[in-house]
Amino acid sequence: MSKLQAQFEARLALLAKTNVKSTLTGIQHGVERETLRVNDNGSMATTGHHKALGSALCHDWITTDFSESLLEFITPPETNTATTIEQLIDIHKFTYDSIEQEYLWPMSMPCFIDAKTNIPIARYGSSNVAKMKEVYRKGLHNRYGSMMQVISGVHFNFSLPQMFWQQWCDEINVVPDKAGISSQYFALARQFKRLAWVIPYLFGASPALCSSFINHRKVAHPFEKIGRGTLYLPHATSLRMSDLGYTSSAQSELRICYNDLSTYVSSLRKAINLPAAQYQNIAAGENGSWQQLNKNVLQIENELYSPIRPKQVARSMEKPTDALEDRGVSYLEIRSLDVNPFSPVGIESEQIDFLDVFLVYCLIQPSVDYSDQLHSESQSNFVDVVLKGREPNIMLTDAGETLSMQDWATDIFGGLKQVAKVLDDANSTQKFGKAVLKEFKKFGDSAETFSEKWLTTLQDNQIDNSILGMELGREYKAFIQNMDYRNMNKEDFQKHADISMQKQREIEQADNKSFDDFMRDYFAQK
Repeated sequence: MSKLQAQFEARLALLAKTNVKSTLTGIQHGVERETLRVNDNGSMATTGHHKALGSALCHDWITTDFSESLLEFITPPETNTATTIEQLIDIHKFTYDSIEQEYLWPMSMPCFIDAKTNIPIARYGSSNVAKMKEVYRKGLHNRYGSMMQVISGVHFNFSLPQMFWQQWCDEINVVPDKAGISSQYFALARQFKRLAWVIPYLFGASPALCSSFINHRKVAHPFEKIGRGTLYLPHATSLRMSDLGYTSSAQSELRICYNDLSTYVSSLRKAINLPAAQYQNIAAGENGSWQQLNKNVLQIENELYSPIRPKQVARSMEKPTDALEDRGVSYLEIRSLDVNPFSPVGIESEQIDFLDVFLVYCLIQPSVDYSDQLHSESQSNFVDVVLKGREPNIMLTDAGETLSMQDWATDIFGGLKQVAKVLDDANSTQKFGKAVLKEFKKFGDSAETFSEKWLTTLQDNQIDNSILGMELGREYKAFIQNMDYRNMNKEDFQKHADISMQKQREIEQADNKSFDDFMRDYFAQK
């Protein structure tokens, strides 16, 4: 047994101790699901945010992301996976009832969109905070183009309860305060980045895209064609997470450090204050013209593209880095999940169960420093898997050693099965073990992956992404509308929509300074 394996076994034994294991029932998770509104012909709906949905600025569960057309559904933290899925069903049902003849696009890569498509930037009202959100999105448009910004994903939020941290930190001789708990979350995040390639292999669902999406770009990938205009890479898992999706040349040289809270905050703040040559000609307040928030590598923290983010709930107008510095990490946001096109709500309960196991596994793995080598290897492995993850005999790199993805996965899943058993024992269930076994089968048979299932459906029927997307869009709308509300009812949503509109009016009425002064004061904080 290697030294690292011995350390893992020792930490697994600590996790299985009754005082620690009993707290695992308090793991919380939430989901943020993005989805485009589309018309019956599969084109993007360019109507404004529907009034029946309430204020996109102040609604707790239904908002918009980059565009008026790009909805974002948010579930609150819950310990019960079934409750999270039921909340998503309720949100989808109310939204379907509110958007009339429109549909929700069931996949990550967008419907038919080209460089000439009008993609309306999200609006949030007349207040300074609303204008800041809009200017930030203008900046994204001017920096990366709007087409990239309407790619949809699912973000998964994960946290361990305070009682767990008290017991776990006591076992490993760490003080369970802000610094101690944050150090453990960062250890988890470093392991996640090392193993981040696992997620697109298992849950990547975007091996193909509409050719209109890249007609205006120089692309070196050897695409093949299906139907009238769908392009695909034969072994791709998640084009959403490739250089065709969420990428930034200005961010490519960033080295955001995940070793501890202090270095993470300082390296992120450096990026927010580091001028970027390519953005200097975009107005950032000159003569009242706001086309971006500033001319730096990152306008604000949210612009950082990363598969995982340490988070703390920010107070009104508080910077995320200030919230982290003041109160430490309270949860992690996993950002590398494609929308699951085989689920009417974009994610399945078994995915959530697997992610719980995977993240606890990352926590109890022996900690490694976030070095340049780890950064380089994790980036390279991730890119290889999103572009060719289903290629037979694909090789990856770990700590300088080249090994097959299959061998590495077998080793990882050996540990995941042990962690799943602890979670099953704690929760008097078998669902965690079943979720791990289901995902492990995908490494023995890539036909079980979302990406290959999607591609096979396109190939077998010789149809385009757009055709299959609309077939599912219609099917899911009818399916959800025929369901009953589970946790909330229509009246609850209508009341919350009214409350959100009132909150927006109060924010607008409270403004007492110009937008220029508002922005100066915001960036002057700390």
